[in-house]
Amino acid sequence: MKNLNRRDLCVALSAFAAMGSVSAGAQELPPPGTKVLSDSEAFAYDKLPVSHSKNGGESRHVTQGMLPTGEYVEMHETTLPPGQMPHPPHKHRHSEFMMIRVGTVEFDNDGKKETVGPGGVLFAASDKMHGLKNVGTVAAQYFVIAIGRESPVQRV
Repeated sequence: MKNLNRRDLCVALSAFAAMGSVSAGAQELPPPGTKVLSDSEAFAYDKLPVSHSKNGGESRHVTQGMLPTGEYVEMHETTLPPGQMPHPPHKHRHSEFMMIRVGTVEFDNDGKKETVGPGGVLFAASDKMHGLKNVGTVAAQYFVIAIGRESPVQRV
């Protein structure tokens, strides 16, 4: 590789900066029909739409869409009865943070089991197997924040 002088270095850095701004700009364009989450908003718990699960639990949808910075996010709250799982262990393209409000859950982290109680936070990385089970004696409540594009769920 030849040695770069200052002029060549400045030209190269300018080219890299331009490439970065082009790719960053491409991330900010949501697919048609995607909600852009560009306004601040409050979500009252008692106003969140509720859906009921076959396992006796329920879920409250908070929001989903694309941030102006390009990340796709989805957030919901789940109530899970004792002894139940929301679904079998699975993996998907997006990553998830789960924040436990009430109860005790067992987190299946790619085969490693960890127990977490109120105030605990779980992280399920993209394309890693994970599952959740309420191992406590009261209904567990937790929020899920999913970050990244959805892909078909792969269950075991």
